[in-house]
Amino acid sequence: MAKVTVDGIEVEVPNGASVLQACEAAGKEIPRFCYHERLSVAGNCRMCLVEVERAPKPVASCAYPVADGMKVFTDTPVVRNARRGVMEFLLINHPLDCPICDQGGECDLQDQAYAYGHDTSRYGEPKRAVKDKDIGPLIKTVMTRCIQCTRCVRFAAEVAGTPELGGTNRGENMEIGTYVEKALTSELSGNLIDICPVGALTSRPYAFVSRPWELTKTDSIDVLDAVGANIRVDARGPEVLRIIPRINEAVNEEWMADRGRFSFDGLKRRRLDRPWVRKDGKLVAATWPEAFAAIATRLAALPPERIGAIAGALADAESTLVLKELMAAYGSNNLDCRDDFAAIDAGRPDFWRFNTTIAGIEEADALLIIGSDVRREAPVLNARIRKRWTAGKFPVGFVGPRGVDLTYPARHMGEGPAAMRAFSETLKAAQKPMIILGRGALRRPDGPAVLAAAWSLAADVGALKPDWHGFNLLHLFGGQVGALELGFVSGKPLAEMLAGGVGALWLLNADGFDPARIAADTFVIYQGHHGDAMASRADVILPGAAYTEKDATWVNTEGRAQRGHRAIFPPGEAKEDWRIIRAFSEGVGKALPYDDIGAIRARLAEVSPVFARVGEVARTGCADITGPAAGGEVSDAPFVLPIPVYHQADVISRASEVMATCAAVYGPQPALAAE
Repeated sequence: MAKVTVDGIEVEVPNGASVLQACEAAGKEIPRFCYHERLSVAGNCRMCLVEVERAPKPVASCAYPVADGMKVFTDTPVVRNARRGVMEFLLINHPLDCPICDQGGECDLQDQAYAYGHDTSRYGEPKRAVKDKDIGPLIKTVMTRCIQCTRCVRFAAEVAGTPELGGTNRGENMEIGTYVEKALTSELSGNLIDICPVGALTSRPYAFVSRPWELTKTDSIDVLDAVGANIRVDARGPEVLRIIPRINEAVNEEWMADRGRFSFDGLKRRRLDRPWVRKDGKLVAATWPEAFAAIATRLAALPPERIGAIAGALADAESTLVLKELMAAYGSNNLDCRDDFAAIDAGRPDFWRFNTTIAGIEEADALLIIGSDVRREAPVLNARIRKRWTAGKFPVGFVGPRGVDLTYPARHMGEGPAAMRAFSETLKAAQKPMIILGRGALRRPDGPAVLAAAWSLAADVGALKPDWHGFNLLHLFGGQVGALELGFVSGKPLAEMLAGGVGALWLLNADGFDPARIAADTFVIYQGHHGDAMASRADVILPGAAYTEKDATWVNTEGRAQRGHRAIFPPGEAKEDWRIIRAFSEGVGKALPYDDIGAIRARLAEVSPVFARVGEVARTGCADITGPAAGGEVSDAPFVLPIPVYHQADVISRASEVMATCAAVYGPQPALAAE
């Protein structure tokens, strides 16, 4: 550790730390544009100048290493004049766009010009202009505003792993762009908006929509993939206008995926805003009592074993628990939450969690990915894997379709389960090997055998130890793990229920299968928020609330319970899902003992310890290496990835015009990478 004195305050910082980091440790604010703590140091904006004792001139604190005994001064006349000079140069060619700039009110350049700049400019010559670049349907560019900090270039190359941005020409003619005009292909491209310190890169869907001080800001969770990225939902009145990430070092750091960020316009399209009941073969609008009466009449005519329920990929934990207890009140235990037919063994949490945890990826020293395109199934988690790869000594193997581009080198071992053990020697040589099994790899007739084979491989290569758990199942959406934690898997399996094994089927946000698979004589109750394909098959539709419209608990792929809060109210007559089920239970004389969400959450904590430690995850080793039942032989069929079109993988994004535009621009992504 080095001892550094900053403005008379002595701090200890690690050897090799920068002066800027030492200043922050001392509580001093240092202005910067090019520096970002998650990117490599560029040192090209010079805004972070400070004075160091015995240095001949001010130094760029972001790129200057500390030395023991160093004395740093952050607010002297020399420093103030240096920063004012830098700011004056930055503003020479910057346009006077503040009144019409989308970044207004959230602009680093605006804030720092006010805090550190001159109150006048000496520049009177014409400003240069730069042609705007078309880099896709999500990012709006006004490149005349660019100050060439190169944050976007470094993010694309280092974090996203898609080095498509760079600088051309030199001096005053330098421009940031894509060389050849093209749309950015990263699923993390929206983060460029957050890291751009000026208004050069802003959100195209949000352009000229609102000012930040007009918005109501609500903390929530992104449920459109299973990472559970912490987000902030910005709304004005009854409409969500923007979604941006919040910092959570253990989950998403400060990034989020494009689908969760930009699909919010789907929240106001194709919405179910009133109950519907099928009469004479047609769905007609109904009142809540009429819808409840139709359901009650049908359920009363059926024995318990002929009633079933399916919880879908976007169902919250509270609603799933209440539906489970409603089914128990009817005497039915026909429950399934695997609406994509994934053969997940519900016998032990080890079999369905991302046991290494997301932060634990940075400790692993070898990785095998089986049947999963992590880049499109969980872009933020994939960025964490890339972060570990860039640190060095991290071999990656991949079993799946040839040519999948993961944004980091991966040895392609084969396309089907037979190739899983081809990477065994590399895993055995590692101290902390990791295996990621894609949920899509279990959506096959031999799914149970694939799961058992992957677990057996983990045990054989030393990935299952008392102090290290290297077996991981990667889920696809935010509601899938919570239902497993609540034991929403019992009685008749999904395939049997759909084939006529039940006379009535209650679907809670269940959209993961083709509704044509439901037997023609099955009475279907669909409870959800979008009029997708499944709603057209329903006999009764109960309009629910989307994730931005309710206080709810979600469990991410690693088993971390997190809570989202209501940002807006549901449209029309739609209600929170647990309230719908609770009201129905009272109407049929089977009232559930929940009058508020607090009572449900108390029950959640009783059912599973996961819900008793909200925001945390208990990271443990593997205490029992006994694997799941094999259930047959592994076939030689190649794995098929579960998300063919990233931008339209769920009911919300399928209703989004922005995501439809992206799907038209990008379509199914071509395979490019693995060795």
